[in-house]
Amino acid sequence: MMRSMYSAVTGLRNHQIAMDVIGNNIANVNTIGYKRSKTSFATMLSQNLSGAAAPDNLNNPPTFGGINPIQVGLGMSISSIDRIMNQGAAQNTGKATDMMVQDDGFFVVRLGSDIFYTRTGNFDFDRDGNLVDPSTGALVQGYANSTLQGTSTAPVAPSWGTATGSMNIKLGMDHPDLAGFTLSGFTIDKKGVITGIYSDGTQSITEQLYMISLANFSNPGGLMAMGNNFYAPSNNSGAASVGKPGENGLGTIIPGALEMSNVELAQEFTDMIVTQRGFQANSRVITVSDSLLQELIDLKR
Repeated sequence: MMRSMYSAVTGLRNHQIAMDVIGNNIANVNTIGYKRSKTSFATMLSQNLSGAAAPDNLNNPPTFGGINPIQVGLGMSISSIDRIMNQGAAQNTGKATDMMVQDDGFFVVRLGSDIFYTRTGNFDFDRDGNLVDPSTGALVQGYANSTLQGTSTAPVAPSWGTATGSMNIKLGMDHPDLAGFTLSGFTIDKKGVITGIYSDGTQSITEQLYMISLANFSNPGGLMAMGNNFYAPSNNSGAASVGKPGENGLGTIIPGALEMSNVELAQEFTDMIVTQRGFQANSRVITVSDSLLQELIDLKR
């Protein structure tokens, strides 16, 4: 069989994969926190018809020059499907528990015994006061303030505990230390600090209760997509570096907003046209190769 036919088959197969990637990007154009993917191609092995020859270096002047190798390519393959991690646009929602990471970083969530990372911050409180991802029930992780101000008029600096940020965030209706004070509201600032507002009917106090933790990786593009907008570390992403918003290269929190998908439809439609033409061209190579084979078979008649 002709090499051109098998080369074109690899082109068809891999352009189809590229179209699958584009289709997934377009399907997620309105998925919160989605990061688009890009397909790259690479040549496969080549068949050597003749090797290279060095130029004559025995005579001066030389009697002949060098000869390049003669090779026939055997098709193409997928070299990589890269995830583009640039930030999407912000969408203001006005919902107090919606959060967006400005710049680098991922929210940390726990689902059972597994830790996942996500750029999607459409969180909410469940019936027990846990801050969760409402679609999966995954618990948002953070730091707890071990130093509460209580009724003291002197400011008390918060102490955010360990550096792992692996504590569930639970907003109780009753004040942790003061009887009779119940939660009347809360706020979240750009540092991810959740401040509870407690009242006993005659006076109110504010307490910095929790801080949202963020994580980053040396190679975020190497993360494994796990569904539900979650990512997990891989062998090439590096280990998670967990910290506080605004510190050690981590971004800050934009409360009341969500990060939109970074898919650009103009780019995807352009890539779709190029991929479609590549698929058609490879289909044409198979058709022409078939015609040539038919001519060879007809020689028998």
